[in-house]
Formats: sequence, C-alpha cells, structure tokens
Amino acid sequence: MEHIIGKLLQDYERGKMTRRQLIQTLALTATAASTVGTAEAAPPANAVYINHVSMQVADYTKTRDFYSGLFGMKVTEDDGKTQCRLTFGDNILIARNASSRPGGKVGVDHIAYTLANWDTDKTVKPAVEAELKRRGLKIRTTERSFHVQDPDGFEAQMGGKTQ
Repeated sequence: MEHIIGKLLQDYERGKMTRRQLIQTLALTATAASTVGTAEAAPPANAVYINHVSMQVADYTKTRDFYSGLFGMKVTEDDGKTQCRLTFGDNILIARNASSRPGGKVGVDHIAYTLANWDTDKTVKPAVEAELKRRGLKIRTTERSFHVQDPDGFEAQMGGKTQ
C-alpha cells in the first residue's frame, strides 16, 4: 500500500496528475484496500431448494392417504410395505413407518437439500466434503449424498436432484 501511495505522490509531484486526480485516486485506493479480505467466498454447499422432507410415521398408509387426500399430493414409489413418496410441485415428502427405521421414533427424520451444480460439476462434491471436514462435522456418506447433524442435532442431507 505504501508503494502505491508513494507512486501516486511521485506522479503528482512530477505533474503527471492534478491535485483532484490524486485525491480521487487515493480515495479509491483506500476504499479498495479496506475491502480486501472481507468478502467471503461462495460456500461450496450452495442449496438451491429443499429436495425432500423425510418423516418417520406410525402408519405410512394413513399419512399417505392424509396428504394425498387433503393436499392433492401425488403418491409415487409406494412400496406397499413401509414407505412412499408424495410429490407436489418440485417437492417430495417421504413417509416411512417408524418401526422400519433405526430408532423407530415418529417425527421428521431429516431434510434434504439439492445443491447447485452437484449433478453437473465434478468439483462440487469434493469441495462440499472438504468444507464439512473443515468444520469438524461427522459425515455420513451415501452413494448420492452427505448427511450431517446441524447444531441442534437435526439431520441435514445434501446432494443432487436424485438422493
């Protein structure tokens, strides 16, 4: 910074710039210098929308019928035994029998987020994994996604469109 200011003063003293130009350039230089290092890089895990909400329920058929009947959600991928997917717009609600899952507790199991460029840019997945590790998070990896616990213990899943 001192070198830049010295050069500007030297140019002014030699008549290469006016007093007004010197002051304007010094002001711009000071402004630019004050912002160096303050801008944060875009996070590698840039969520673009909620992919799905996974619920553990007492009886998935009752939950399926409630949401499809009341909200008009379309039933998809119903296995006829323990779970189904209910779609509405670009959203998915997964209802699973709690008794078929580890822990067996009724409630929201996790929320999955679709990340920008996950499916198209091969650098995104390793960058997200590196960031999760940098933050000291315990990562559960699946074939198509990562799972971590948020600060309150809620599970967050992240990946591409299909997870």
